Amino acid sequence: MKFSLRKNIISIICYLYVFMLVYAATSKLLDFENFKIQLGQSPLLSSFADWITILVPVTEYIIASLLLIPKFRFIGLFTSYLLMVLFTAYIYIILNYSAFVPCSCGGILEKMTWNQHLVFNIIFIFLAAFAILLTTEHPLLFKRKTVKL
Repeated sequence: MKFSLRKNIISIICYLYVFMLVYAATSKLLDFENFKIQLGQSPLLSSFADWITILVPVTEYIIASLLLIPKFRFIGLFTSYLLMVLFTAYIYIILNYSAFVPCSCGGILEKMTWNQHLVFNIIFIFLAAFAILLTTEHPLLFKRKTVKL
């Protein structure tokens, strides 16, 4: 069996994302009414709270599934990255431009302050970006194999 550090790092990052996404989605669904009420109190999302309460957990489960299937891993990493960028932008906007700061996180994440949550999200953004770079044969990171004819 060939050891590939690059593939192992990618797998570890994917499994971290799977754990985080499944945990977050499940927490939201287990406390669905509270999640819906808190999103309804959000100054940015209140108008869309009804469909976001369904869309977010479903999206998290779909992305987690993509990360588990090797053929779709790159798509899963890219969508994970985008989702975390969106969540992080939302947190930043709420922290800096809103008078009211709701909490719509569940489980362990609910115990974090908003600033801690922001740092947590930024770390996961960097993890996804790193895995994406490792997934693609980036010319600055890896030598390309050339075939001589």
